[in-house]
Amino acid sequence: MKLHHKITKTAAILALLIGIMSVFAGTKVLIGVEGKSYTVLNCLVVYNVVFGVISILTSVLIWINHNWFKKIIIFILSAHFLVLLYLQFFNDSVAKESIKAMIFRVSIWSLILVLTLLQPKSKSPKLE
Repeated sequence: MKLHHKITKTAAILALLIGIMSVFAGTKVLIGVEGKSYTVLNCLVVYNVVFGVISILTSVLIWINHNWFKKIIIFILSAHFLVLLYLQFFNDSVAKESIKAMIFRVSIWSLILVLTLLQPKSKSPKLE
């Protein structure tokens, strides 16, 4: 397996893992299996679960090298970054744990983007 294929597969695995973590942790909070000692914003938990599912689907697209996966990665990273800005600057009632978790998501998705950008562009056949 070529190095760029390994790098892309690593990005797919990271996307899958962060997606599974988000769905699992968020679902536990939503159904009341796990309580938190800090204030939980239900809309943020729902956001994390939804984007966890999107992350899992994106991991498949990265794995199969679908044409859209880079656009979806940029969408996910942008959404997480905007939510982080909101949490950091516009909402005083947000727990520090929520901000740290969003920083973690932004960091992982930034890494996934960098890894996928390392993949060489596929060469399209020349038309004669």
